Amino acid sequence: LDAIYPLLPEMLGGSADLSESNLTHCKFSKAITPHQFDGNYIYYGVREFGMSAIMNGIALYGGFIPYGGTFLTFLDYARNAVRLSALMGIRVVFVYTHDSVGLGEDGPTHQPIEHLTILRATPNMSIWRPCDATETSVAWAMALQRSTGPTSLILSRQMVPHQVKTPEQVHNIARGGYILVDCEDAPIDAILISTGSEVSLAVLAAKQLQTEGFNIRVVSMPSTDVFQLQEVAYRDAVLPPTVKKRVAIEAASTNYWYSWVGQEGAVVGIDRFGESAPGATVFEALGLTIDAVILKVKQIL
Repeated sequence: LDAIYPLLPEMLGGSADLSESNLTHCKFSKAITPHQFDGNYIYYGVREFGMSAIMNGIALYGGFIPYGGTFLTFLDYARNAVRLSALMGIRVVFVYTHDSVGLGEDGPTHQPIEHLTILRATPNMSIWRPCDATETSVAWAMALQRSTGPTSLILSRQMVPHQVKTPEQVHNIARGGYILVDCEDAPIDAILISTGSEVSLAVLAAKQLQTEGFNIRVVSMPSTDVFQLQEVAYRDAVLPPTVKKRVAIEAASTNYWYSWVGQEGAVVGIDRFGESAPGATVFEALGLTIDAVILKVKQIL
């Protein structure tokens, strides 16, 4: 920390800061300033690598669990420090917001496509992409409890609907993946797997398919790495090996999800850069719609 203090006047002179956009500034946040060192919040300005590297230093120093936020696409600037956080196995919480093309008019430069795949491919990095406030609360708790490496919280800019859950479903969020919508005792025709803001898309598509006579299960998978650590019996209960017809839905690169849906499954995602337009318009233009999900399910069935 002594090494950080001399840098504060320059750091705090930044003309831009994402605190309000990321919602990382809370009611208990107190800014550290060149004249006031007893705070708990640093305004880094546009310095994603510096922020991430300093958080690594604070975690190594001990006594604090540092967290910091920026847009997900700006992981590109911070990548080296983020990788070292995972390599060193230190408890740092990276808060990445504006996590998809849903952020809208800022356009392709600010709309992440490949970044979730990059994070998931990083050894010892735990990733959570929650679908609503309840999943977000659990994700934060899991990040604070994890002491063997960093956690990335991937959060949406746009409003997302709350998903009604039973106490058992809320309990199972901490297992990384769980059954959100089921087809009771009927044989499952297909499973929809989704994360983040696209979970609501999966739920709406499943309801429409169910009215057409299809038996559809929806699995919310906020953390694939945590789900992968669960016992085989639980994983098989959520994703029965006998159900080969699976569709993954995520507003990002599709490559990662083929390991989950298999050869008989499909992925609804994005394998191109985005567009500059309101979020809903971009989702429509890039095929992230209820109709697109329904069509994909019917194609594999």
